[in-house]
Amino acid sequence: MLSSINLVDVFLVAMAILMIAIMNHPLMQLTSGDFSLIRDEGKPTMEIMVKQGEKLTRFQATGTSSEGNGMKAGTAYRMNDGTMVYVPTHSDDNNSNSEPQP
Repeated sequence: MLSSINLVDVFLVAMAILMIAIMNHPLMQLTSGDFSLIRDEGKPTMEIMVKQGEKLTRFQATGTSSEGNGMKAGTAYRMNDGTMVYVPTHSDDNNSNSEPQP
């Protein structure tokens, strides 16, 4: 009888550890708040998922380049450590084609 009680205790501790591990899983953070998720980045099968509140929107790449009318909004730089830095272009009516100032 005593050994079966010890097995129940071990089982309860294992279940508690499992529940804590599930609650700390990184995907659990996606259920709260807004997020954007990119799958297959840079490939023709690229997909972007955006969650805003309760609304989930999926954008799928067509494999072709996009085109349209517009103007340059800024420049993105990839740093040596892999992070990206976006520098917006200043919107001056006098000098709209100038490079952004650091």
